[in-house]
Amino acid sequence: MEEDGNPTGVIKKFMYINRRAPYGTIYALEGLEVVLIGAAFEQDVSVVFLDDGVFQLKKSQDTADSEMKNFSPAYRALEMYDVEKLYVEKESMDARGLTEDDLIVPVAVIGKSELTMLMEQQDVILNY
Repeated sequence: MEEDGNPTGVIKKFMYINRRAPYGTIYALEGLEVVLIGAAFEQDVSVVFLDDGVFQLKKSQDTADSEMKNFSPAYRALEMYDVEKLYVEKESMDARGLTEDDLIVPVAVIGKSELTMLMEQQDVILNY
């Protein structure tokens, strides 16, 4: 048994898919927390944002009406956890009028077909 974060030494590919808007439900925040936990156990972590989930990465979020704290700056911490595989579905961004410049962290913008291929390479996929 290893002493660091991965007791089994087995690395699995985990993909976390964020489909929901950042506020109004707990899904986005809990999804972020689960990503950080997975990364702490030294797994191969990818995070995908599609549908309204792309709004989780939008700069200058106003949460006054939601009665929730703006947690979007926490996405900047992903790099400290070696979570560097961040993907945004191009079609979802386009449908919502967003560009890469609108996002709080650097991402790879990929199309649906590329996302499908990426999903096929994963050991575990979790939807939020």
